[in-house]
Amino acid sequence: MENIRLTREYFENPATFLAPDLIGKLLCRKTAEGILKYRIMETECYYGEADTACHASKGKTERTKTLYEKGGTAYVYLCYGIHSLFNVVTGKEGFPEAVLIRGVEGYNGPGKLTGAMQIDRSLNGVDMTDSAELWIEDDGVRLSYHAEKRVGIDYATPEYRDILWRFLADDVGYKGAK
Repeated sequence: MENIRLTREYFENPATFLAPDLIGKLLCRKTAEGILKYRIMETECYYGEADTACHASKGKTERTKTLYEKGGTAYVYLCYGIHSLFNVVTGKEGFPEAVLIRGVEGYNGPGKLTGAMQIDRSLNGVDMTDSAELWIEDDGVRLSYHAEKRVGIDYATPEYRDILWRFLADDVGYKGAK
């Protein structure tokens, strides 16, 4: 199968569907050294203002306005003042939801993958459906996966802290980020 770039129609699906569906897809980044492609192995779903772990739980702000964009928009933010973390906005414009890409083959951790792929805040707001810099492809590979609790969200209410919205490939060589 030829690799197919994921479309706006695909990204307009809800994060609750796309978080597990993105497992096995290829995250692609054009750099000065060439095009990097890594298989997505771990994701987390963040879904709406009601989700107390979602950045949009306090409403639309300067920081979170990208979460309200149309599906297929890159949401890149700085975590702990050190790491750029990469999410793909999903769903219809106006409803804040996204999928955090937590790990790719060879890099288990959202900060490690963005470092390896040279993804930084300059890519925040990029439309991944037509960007020459950052996109996701489907090459037909389907990986089995399992769901767990999201990590690093102790501040969330129990309902959202305990929901199984973290998805990890069952590949024996992949160890999820902690």
